[in-house]
Amino acid sequence: MSDPNTIEGVFDTRAYRDALGLFATGVTIMSAMDGDSPHGMTANAFVSVSLAPPLVLVSVGHRSTMHRVVQGVDRYGVSILAEDQEEISNHFAGRPQPGLAVPFLDHDGVQLLDGALAHFVVRTTDAHAAGDHTLYIGEVEHFRSNGGRPLLFFGGRYRRLDAG
Repeated sequence: MSDPNTIEGVFDTRAYRDALGLFATGVTIMSAMDGDSPHGMTANAFVSVSLAPPLVLVSVGHRSTMHRVVQGVDRYGVSILAEDQEEISNHFAGRPQPGLAVPFLDHDGVQLLDGALAHFVVRTTDAHAAGDHTLYIGEVEHFRSNGGRPLLFFGGRYRRLDAG
């Protein structure tokens, strides 16, 4: 039986990416200090790993600036975006928004995004190379839940929860 996602034995990466896009995710910004300046990256590959101890994981591409930045720090922030923060997500996803004033908050030297649904301050405990990404696992030192409606990503587009 032939596989419809391969052409003459070649793995169809576009079809693979489209299939992965059928998993709806929230949208986060991973942030860390790059010298004296905050740096952020949009990430939807964010997951809770453990409740005791409280561990989370963020997947960071090797070619991203964040990969270099996070290797030079031992703590980083994760902000779960609200439905009205699509512009911020785009900004940190490599589509800079001219004139955007990024509303960073400082929590004990870690930058977080004002207006986000939740904030996490994380200390890196492990990093595992996995293909073209590194999986950064960290222990949550501080978190805060602000509530609200999340920005979602599904099928290659931003989405919002229905009012119901």
